[in-house]
Amino acid sequence: MALLTKAETPPPPPRRRRLVYRLRVLRHDPTAALGLILVALLAYLVVAPLVAVVSDAFRLQYGDQVHAGQQPGEWTGYYLWRVFRSQISGLLFWEPLLNTLVVAVGTVVFAVVVGGGMAWLVTRTNVPGRKWLAGALVVPYMLPSWTFSLAWLSLFKNERAGGQVGFLQAMGIRTPDSLAYGAVPIIITLGLHYYPFVLLLVGNALRRIDAQLEDSARILGAPQRTVIRRIVAPLMLPALSSAVLLVIGRVLGTFGTPYVLGLPADFRVLSTGLYQSIRDRSTGVASVLATVIVIIGILIVFTDSRLMREHRRFVTVGGKGAMDRLGDLRRWRWPAFALGLLVFVLSVLVPVLTLLLSTVTRTPLDLSTFTLDFWLAERLPGAVGFPHGVFRGSELWTAAWNSLRIVGLASLICALCGLLIGYVVVRGSAPRIAGFLRQVSFLPYLIPGIAFAAASLSLFAVARGPVPALYGTTFLLILVMAVTHLPYSSRSGIAAMMQLGREPEEAAQIAGASWWQRMRRIIFPIQKGALVTGIVLPFISGLKELSIVIMLTTTGTELLTTLSIGLVDYGYTQLANAVVLVIALVSFTMTYLTQRLTKSSLASGLGG
Repeated sequence: MALLTKAETPPPPPRRRRLVYRLRVLRHDPTAALGLILVALLAYLVVAPLVAVVSDAFRLQYGDQVHAGQQPGEWTGYYLWRVFRSQISGLLFWEPLLNTLVVAVGTVVFAVVVGGGMAWLVTRTNVPGRKWLAGALVVPYMLPSWTFSLAWLSLFKNERAGGQVGFLQAMGIRTPDSLAYGAVPIIITLGLHYYPFVLLLVGNALRRIDAQLEDSARILGAPQRTVIRRIVAPLMLPALSSAVLLVIGRVLGTFGTPYVLGLPADFRVLSTGLYQSIRDRSTGVASVLATVIVIIGILIVFTDSRLMREHRRFVTVGGKGAMDRLGDLRRWRWPAFALGLLVFVLSVLVPVLTLLLSTVTRTPLDLSTFTLDFWLAERLPGAVGFPHGVFRGSELWTAAWNSLRIVGLASLICALCGLLIGYVVVRGSAPRIAGFLRQVSFLPYLIPGIAFAAASLSLFAVARGPVPALYGTTFLLILVMAVTHLPYSSRSGIAAMMQLGREPEEAAQIAGASWWQRMRRIIFPIQKGALVTGIVLPFISGLKELSIVIMLTTTGTELLTTLSIGLVDYGYTQLANAVVLVIALVSFTMTYLTQRLTKSSLASGLGG
């Protein structure tokens, strides 16, 4: 039998040729493969936790078979009945829901009045020190939200909660429970934290309103209220509605302030009710509450998007010079400055100085009892769970190391994934993959933090297939914190890649550079600004984070934020205040350094 010569060797089949060609293309441009990998990761880390928590709400959990009359794992409506229709549904859901609505509405009113008033002051008037006021009035947003609640306790705490009383009680001024705990202090303290959010949104909108429109209306004889109703209000409505809805969304997921100020009065909101259900091991009830919070959060953001589309028809036309025209306050200029200064003092100096004073005196307001024991003492008399100053022992340093390590790694992962998502969305040739990545990477923004933490706990608390149980591990904290901050880094990555043309990559590819070489020598160096922003901003936010991590940390993975809340639970108010001051100092320092590094400011343009 004659052998085939080389020239007579049959060509490879068409299917094999296509496979070889695709592998060669993949080696030079693995964008499609990278997109599939990112799709799989986001599906597992974002979508799967939500599916798991909804599934837990409809599957009977171990320990409830006697009450439900079913076997564990079976589909059931028992938890829906228990949360919405049972005799204790008022305690589990309806009362916390009503309290949440009261707190949300009160916080919105407080934040809009204070933030909106300050926005008008620094953008539309000639108040002295406009630029300084614009920067100073956003400082409360840099502090942990429960800074204000601990300061409030230091001022107004009475004997009901036990432990050392507040400054006013020590002076002989009886503080009623309604002022010390419950809805009123929660609304005020959350309002002080979130009014800068309204200030930024409304202030930027006010700055862009063309003053010629108002002048034209006045020339035509329109009174001031008509000008406000027909011109200013429609132009301000998108920014104002966004501020209102987003503040409601933030309040819905916040945990620290309602926990600190609501627990002594048994005042529950949805977030603290969810946390209590997790602590009581009522997994099914917790899953229902988490699902409700997720649905409300998504509806809020979708409503905001709908309102923004509806009001896009309200635009300004005219010259830029007329936009910056300022109203003359005349003899009210300095009283107006004093009002802005008063807001800064009440929202920054009073809380910080109150916390600081409480940590250096044994008896409130009695400077003769000045001490540094709460910071430096090797032994604190009467303290059992935390028997020394915060700088002594290993608790603070271990928590600080955990915070820096976990938040730092999460920020690095978040920034890298955000840039890669931006690369696939902009450079990829598969519109469905790009659309999935764009939408799902933004999904954690729609979900309140404590609800997403509960969803992640449902997925990772037990082993599922090849993935072991991750509860109590550092790895789970890193994953959850990276995913929850992914919306910011992914949007930053998409925006950065859209501004970079294909030409540098194409030239490198023609020169023979591999995909990794193009990424390492072109994309990463050019986009280092977006990478730095994607690292630093999640890092600053993560250092202050409590709602996301409160249910995921254990003894070996305690962070600075959970350490402070643990000290509150022990009743060691001065020690908790000291830890919060450390967090506030680190957060403020990092924010300041970031603004210097990026040459930007949170209040950029407001007082210019």
